[in-house]
Amino acid sequence: MNTPKDARRALFERSDLLLVTRAPQPGARPSPGQPGTASNYVQPLPDVFIALLADGAVLAFNGHVDLGTGIRTALAQIVAEELSVGLERVTMVLGHTEEAPNQGPTIASATIQISAIPLRKAAAQAREHLLALAAKRLQAPPGALAIDDGAIHVRGDMTRRTSYFELVAGKTITLTLEAGDVPLKPAADYTLVGRDARRVDIPAKVRAEAVYVHDVRVPGMLHARVVRPPYPGRDGGAFVGASLLSVDRGSIGHLPGIVAVVVEGDFIGIVAEREEQAQRAMRALKVQWKPAPPLAPMDDLEASLRAIPATRRELVREGDAEAALRSASAVLERTYVWPYHMHASIGPSCAVADWRDDGLTVWSGTQNPHVMRIDLARLCGLDEGRIEVVRLEAAGCYGRNCADDVGADAALLSRAVGRPVRVQLTREQEHAWEPKGAAQLMDVRGGIGADGAPAAYEFTTRYPSNDAPVLALLLTGRIAPEPRVLEMGDRTAVPPYAYPNALVACDDVAPIVRSGWLRGVSALPNSFAHDCFIDELAEVAGQDRLAYRLAHLPDERACDLLRAVAARAGWVEGAAGSRGQAAGDGKLHGRGVAYARYVHSKFPGFGAAWSAWVIDIAVDPRDGALAVKSIVVGQDTGLMVNPAGVRHQMHGNIIQSLSRVLKEQVTFGSQGTTSLEWGAYPILRFTEVPPIEIVLMDRPDQPPLGSGESASVPSAAALANALFDATGQRFRQPPFTPENILRVLGGLSGRKDSRPPGRVKGSAVDHLA
Repeated sequence: MNTPKDARRALFERSDLLLVTRAPQPGARPSPGQPGTASNYVQPLPDVFIALLADGAVLAFNGHVDLGTGIRTALAQIVAEELSVGLERVTMVLGHTEEAPNQGPTIASATIQISAIPLRKAAAQAREHLLALAAKRLQAPPGALAIDDGAIHVRGDMTRRTSYFELVAGKTITLTLEAGDVPLKPAADYTLVGRDARRVDIPAKVRAEAVYVHDVRVPGMLHARVVRPPYPGRDGGAFVGASLLSVDRGSIGHLPGIVAVVVEGDFIGIVAEREEQAQRAMRALKVQWKPAPPLAPMDDLEASLRAIPATRRELVREGDAEAALRSASAVLERTYVWPYHMHASIGPSCAVADWRDDGLTVWSGTQNPHVMRIDLARLCGLDEGRIEVVRLEAAGCYGRNCADDVGADAALLSRAVGRPVRVQLTREQEHAWEPKGAAQLMDVRGGIGADGAPAAYEFTTRYPSNDAPVLALLLTGRIAPEPRVLEMGDRTAVPPYAYPNALVACDDVAPIVRSGWLRGVSALPNSFAHDCFIDELAEVAGQDRLAYRLAHLPDERACDLLRAVAARAGWVEGAAGSRGQAAGDGKLHGRGVAYARYVHSKFPGFGAAWSAWVIDIAVDPRDGALAVKSIVVGQDTGLMVNPAGVRHQMHGNIIQSLSRVLKEQVTFGSQGTTSLEWGAYPILRFTEVPPIEIVLMDRPDQPPLGSGESASVPSAAALANALFDATGQRFRQPPFTPENILRVLGGLSGRKDSRPPGRVKGSAVDHLA
């Protein structure tokens, strides 16, 4: 079966194309304390960015993948724009380890603003070279030439013409990607970038023609299921990889189609001729395990997070926060708790592996193909050059779900039986073992001066996450189950508001349960704390919540965005919601505002788009049911390559984050995850999606910024602030389920809705206003 490796080799054997390449080099190395694995492997063939073929096609290559975010379309627009060709000519090749350059994991909303840069330069370099060739052929200076869909003519004389494709016919032109500047098309000349483009992947999906990793079929393929250990979702402790006592192969000996039962350490896989045979055998196989030590109780999440040994890492120290707090006219102490979340992929993860004498091929829905290849090399003892990862779309992830785990499972089982093997997890396995979006604990102490302005801010956050190593590496004992501490809790840990005295720190902690990263990473919880707290300061200062933010937000682009969103939402200064008093319909009505920008502390000056929310809600005080009535969300993305794609991303962020904040939390028992099906882990339904209005700031003269996560980051604070406006009580621990809302309203019955300025203290548990 032909794979991208064959296509790559064939590309270098052609004699009718132009290639823009760079010397092969190791992949992007993760910064200290960041996710990802370093590799020194160098491809034998050069990295290709652009291939312009004489038949009129353009191939473009990028190491990142499209997770449904639309970057396949946006990257094609960038290439087509620089080449001045129609969008339909460009085919993007994304993520394949043999075809695309290793540009690191697809994370941090970095594709358009970082990994697209060499692609754009390569397209511009190809254009300039071909213009020079055309100028020579047409005997006219390059400045006198015009390009239309790859056709080149002398301005004012359509008879003197050629084309890119004529110029490369019968030739092999190879350009080395320029390290320095390349003449880029001015933004004023754009005809594709900055304009709506239909997603190129949607038609095939609508017609049910798209091939997902679940659809892969390889000649001679077998089917397999895995049997996971009875400590779901735990990857720390000496018991991991050493708990299996026995496997009774005879317990499934009577079942048809069984090819092999593969056991290595705590890894168990059953290979069968048919999928239903493997499924039946998985449930019938008798296995004995050692008892794993119980997981510490997780019912009090704040206490569990606070109990983890931590290493304090100071991020900001400005002025003297302690002295400023001693002299402040009002001091607030708050604790915010963020729950564990799932990626909750709609379909369980799946992969196909084919182990042959000449190497291993894995078809996977991974978000990080090149990183996965490193892990497969460690697992199987192969050189990376003998491993090919073919990346196909899957059921979603936005972080790190089980796609890499199941790819490793398939590789082990294919190696064991010498034939291609397809593995698909069950729903229970997906929920149990996916690396959870980490819980988080944020402690805040701040105060205002006599004039009501912010005087000081002390902020400490802890985020118990690690790299969530590929499960097979742990279960087989290839690597020791040593918890790795990642420095990832610091994203947007520095507040966006101006505090003359500030102390910001991150308590780096090891994971409690298997945790990775999820959309918004630690920026979403940190911003939840920041923007709830500024809302409380505005209340204590007796000022309008929007006006207070604008007065103390030094970023003018952020202020412009907030004003635009507020204007679209019809914000009335000084207006307040019901604050605990039911309206004529018996509901408590409230409005919340929040602002955030996802900032990566490891990369100074690097951040995703600016985003702001205004949300209107109604709460039924009888049953705690919360209804979102309307949402206005604005974003400043700089230059928008595809405004339609930005809107799509924003809608996805809004809906997913609403689900997370209103409904989602992972529960745990003594052995690990207990949220093993949709009943135990509900997500937002189609009927619950509210009206959403989008505001896009027009910044065509600014660099493009990432949109993959931005609109999710203000979500929790906006909802919590709306809840206060409706009920008069503060909510500091999502999810805001009816049960949790009733608990707060009932637990605070008889208390006043507001308190006079002074020293007040509150936590996520007592919800003091």
